Amino acid sequence: MQPSPPPHVVPFLRTAAAYAWRVLVVGALVYSLFAVLGRFHEIGVAVFLGLVITALLRPIADLAARGLPRPLAVALTLLGGIALLLGVLALVGEAVAGERTTLVREFREGIDRIEDWLERPPFRLNPDALTDVQSRLGRYLSSHRSTLISDAVSGAHRLVEVLTTLALALFCSVFFIHSGDRQWAWFDQQLPGSVRERVRIGGQAAWRTFTGYTHGIVLVAATNAVLVGVALWLLGVPLAVPLALLEFMAAFIPLIGSPIALAVAAVVALASKGPLVAAIVIALIVVIGQIEGHLLHPLVMSWAVRLHPLVVAISVIGGSIAAGIVGAVVAVPLVSVIWAVYVALREARRATETSGAEASAEGA
Repeated sequence: MQPSPPPHVVPFLRTAAAYAWRVLVVGALVYSLFAVLGRFHEIGVAVFLGLVITALLRPIADLAARGLPRPLAVALTLLGGIALLLGVLALVGEAVAGERTTLVREFREGIDRIEDWLERPPFRLNPDALTDVQSRLGRYLSSHRSTLISDAVSGAHRLVEVLTTLALALFCSVFFIHSGDRQWAWFDQQLPGSVRERVRIGGQAAWRTFTGYTHGIVLVAATNAVLVGVALWLLGVPLAVPLALLEFMAAFIPLIGSPIALAVAAVVALASKGPLVAAIVIALIVVIGQIEGHLLHPLVMSWAVRLHPLVVAISVIGGSIAAGIVGAVVAVPLVSVIWAVYVALREARRATETSGAEASAEGA
């Protein structure tokens, strides 16, 4: 009896299955990398930050090195970057200190307005319930004072870890900016000759994608921060500069970072200016989300990172599960680099096969 032919597989299903196993492989690789980095997360974060600093400052150092010795150009570039960062932090601190008295008064009045608003229709909350919440919060703070002090001491320990990580990142960036290409060439020479060409191609694709992503995300974050800062200033919301800085930092977590930062701004607006201004800030969340999703990301990021939004969302969630906020920040550039290396090696292999087939044809 002749066996029946295998059932026909729809092209769409075949394509979906081909992409599915590739996504699973990339996901497993990313999870494994995060699991390993989780054991040495301070070193991993420091190296990542060093690469980010290098991607941002190396073009400036290369430009300065045309007229100055390379070590001096690197030193001046790093010192200028540190001075710019400290200047921004000083501006934020001055803005907070200058608005502290007004902010405390507006927050107290805002909390009273929120309570009155909740007591009126359609919520009709019992005033005693709100008072009970405040008293419970006060009792909780009083009874857990020792725990809060212990957390503060633990926070000081965390601060030391953060400063150590930043110092290591700066130390790495000095060598990456000064002679990163020579370090990579030395590493390439230590590998077997059969894999050197593929490592060179993959390394170039990885660095090109990483620098493109870094420049793009910084531009997107800066644009978002300027839009948020100007809008909050025009609306009279306090702490416009710190909230704009929060938006800048949150934009490094794609898809979810910016809405969370703007939600914080909406809460501040609700407490200080009332429901109307808070509603305008919520509308601002929608507008900036549309600008970021349909204008900034396609124009700025698509040439460097070619990932489907679903892949970005899964990467962010998977990174946050594996390594918290740091994982959410690192996940998208890491997946982008892995995909770029895969595409570059695939194109190189196809080019080699094509040239080999043409040579065979000419020989025949």
